[in-house]
Amino acid sequence: MVKEPHPGRVKTRLGRDIGMTRAAWWFRHQTASLLRRLPDPRWDMTLAVTPDGEGLCSRVWPGHLPRIAQGSGDLGDRMGRVFRTLTPGPVAIIGADIPGVTSAHIARAFAALGNHDAVFGPAPDGGYWLVGLKRSRAVPRSLFNGVRWSTDRALTDTLASIPGLSHTFTDILDDVDTMKDLQGLSR
Repeated sequence: MVKEPHPGRVKTRLGRDIGMTRAAWWFRHQTASLLRRLPDPRWDMTLAVTPDGEGLCSRVWPGHLPRIAQGSGDLGDRMGRVFRTLTPGPVAIIGADIPGVTSAHIARAFAALGNHDAVFGPAPDGGYWLVGLKRSRAVPRSLFNGVRWSTDRALTDTLASIPGLSHTFTDILDDVDTMKDLQGLSR
């Protein structure tokens, strides 16, 4: 899931700490690095882009990667749409602000879906950097209902939105939302 890296429209919490232009620059370069690291013959990568029109024709992202529009709504609405739009089979969604993610992390998440309906990659702040679904049955309409995004309750709330689905966890990784997160990477 990626946003066009415009100052003031991407990484705004980080932007309040370091400036909106620097935050957008960080996001653009972090995403480019991620897109170089994660291709793997075991899976297909698709960019879910926003804003829809601009993202679908953007020159910022590699032209060889397929793109789909995220659509409207909050983060849960948009991720739910991605899960319902892609072709059948397991899907893992990640954000682009996870500097430590590698293809090995993604492979472990997909492996976990072999025995579970859902997998989460927790973040230390109470959110998560990855959500994956096996999608062997319909994606629940309740998925992501009532989630308090950008809080320490995001993961707990998401788990409450998927009653009846088995789930597991994979690696804990840091995302970057603030200057403190960015400083933590350099340690």
